[in-house]
Amino acid sequence: MAEKKDFLQGKKPVTFVDLFAGAGGISEGFMQAYTDHNYYDFVLASDINENCELTHRVRYNEQLGLDTEFITEDIMSPDFLTRLQKALAGKQVDVVTGGPSCQSFSLSGRRKHFDKRDGLFNHYLKVIRALRPKYFVMENVKGLLTKDNGRFKVEIMREMRSIIDDKAVGTFFVFVDRLLKKSGSTFFNKAFAAKLRMEIDGNEEQANKDKEQFFDLLEDQLRKATSKIDYRISKSDRYISTIRHGLKLLRRNEQREKITADIINEKTVSNIDNDMFTEKFNAFLATISDEEITKQILFSIDQVADLKKTGADAEELKQAIDLYSFSLDECFDELRKMSAANGMEEEYEHVMRQIRLYNVEQMVLISSDYGVPQNRERVVFIGSRNDQKPVKSIPATVKKEDRVTVYEAISDLDYIGNGEVSTSYGTPPANPKYDGLIRKRLVDGEFAEDGKTFAEWSKAGRLSHRFDFDCKPFYVKDKNELHGKMNFGTEELFNHQTSAQNETVKRRLQVIAEHGGYTDECKAKLKELGLESNKRNYFVLKADGQSPTVVTMPDDFIHYSSFRAMTVREMARLQSFDDSFVFQGKRQTGGDKRKSEIPQYTLVGNAVPPLMSRAIGNEILKNIE
Repeated sequence: MAEKKDFLQGKKPVTFVDLFAGAGGISEGFMQAYTDHNYYDFVLASDINENCELTHRVRYNEQLGLDTEFITEDIMSPDFLTRLQKALAGKQVDVVTGGPSCQSFSLSGRRKHFDKRDGLFNHYLKVIRALRPKYFVMENVKGLLTKDNGRFKVEIMREMRSIIDDKAVGTFFVFVDRLLKKSGSTFFNKAFAAKLRMEIDGNEEQANKDKEQFFDLLEDQLRKATSKIDYRISKSDRYISTIRHGLKLLRRNEQREKITADIINEKTVSNIDNDMFTEKFNAFLATISDEEITKQILFSIDQVADLKKTGADAEELKQAIDLYSFSLDECFDELRKMSAANGMEEEYEHVMRQIRLYNVEQMVLISSDYGVPQNRERVVFIGSRNDQKPVKSIPATVKKEDRVTVYEAISDLDYIGNGEVSTSYGTPPANPKYDGLIRKRLVDGEFAEDGKTFAEWSKAGRLSHRFDFDCKPFYVKDKNELHGKMNFGTEELFNHQTSAQNETVKRRLQVIAEHGGYTDECKAKLKELGLESNKRNYFVLKADGQSPTVVTMPDDFIHYSSFRAMTVREMARLQSFDDSFVFQGKRQTGGDKRKSEIPQYTLVGNAVPPLMSRAIGNEILKNIE
């Protein structure tokens, strides 16, 4: 496989890294994106699962001939960032993409407290802070916007906007020092300055020193506030002891974070959920959280009558302890109030424009707006470094009335029967009812008389403009088979296999399809016929419309005319993957194994649609400098 010289001529490579890569939906879309001046150089991908790595290596290293690195490791691992930087070997990264696991954010299913996936975005941002790319993209389900009544989204935005431009740190603290002097040299101001330095100092050793200084100030203030309390009472009072011990617990946050991570991991490994252990585990995790410890300290201060008599000393102590839980963005809000009170608000705004490294835009994208035959909605956060043009929107490439239909996407694959596998293209049954839906389009879905149909694009591949395909697609079960890949390059079509469903299941799907969906009336009919099911969802695809969000369960969708579950290839078409993109490993697994083995259906269902990713990638290329 070789890249075409005429494609590369006159274009500058823009390097990108894909974290939480999964099947490679973002990677595939970015590889399709280009302008007259730029194209993407795929440097590195990462995911925790080996089957994701296998699928990537076959596609990008073997089939396309790229030198893309792949790291198979949990991004929450203490050594991940070090390993990532070593793999990059000093190479500049222009764009970082990633979609942290979205299941705990999803509006469907049970949400889990203290799910380790909720913290993944923080580790994603650690990579952003370390690499400081020109742009970053974070994708997730729309449900993230409403999780915890919107609190989660606010937290994410605060963290993204709190990434600091190192070059502006000196100027920032000159301003802070002048402001604090003008405000008076109070204990709170000293603690505030220590908190800011703790959050902003990029050097870990210095940040730890700042943290120690912060807690030294708090403990000094506590000693001052309790100095007039009888010694015996001071040493024995339950509430005063709670304050002292609480401050020590807060100081040791790294140790508690490790305990928390270990317990959450144990919960995940042991599948603790919806059982007698769940509440107890979550209660303990809540008890050792910064939020709960701070709450107990502040409550205890209010219970000590002698502390109340100290007036300002106790009140400032409370304010400073509360300050510890502030995000950097909340600290900036406090700084704004102080600036306004001292007539320095204009200078504050100037300094803040310099100190924030990224401008962040949040947008909700619908896949069908970009040539994908699916109404999949995703929230996308795009961070533009302050020396780059901001990307504020991703314009649709397809008008609402011109969206690609399910029939356009998969009708040419409808020649396969129950329990069959096809390794070559067949002849689908004629269906004059929908013939008018087959239309010519450009690669991004826009109508064009000289274009190709969606099926033709899928067969020819949307990367044919960039690569000479001299290596045929192939399939392997595991990495051990990669060395014998030449033995697997004889088939024309991959991942097109139906499950062998028994007569009961076949009849059930037909009844659901005839009712137009899994309605209450349908459920009553199924019960009458002895065909009832414990499944919560069945979706009957509409040939002349778009698919709902593709999921990881093959029998959730019912084919619009064949009344059967979908094949991996058909699901991939609905996601806008080309037929040359082969999903590796097991086709499907049962139960909880889907979480660890990541079979083909899961790879497809969790992926970002490449054509939507292509639109995002193109918009960045138009603006990057």
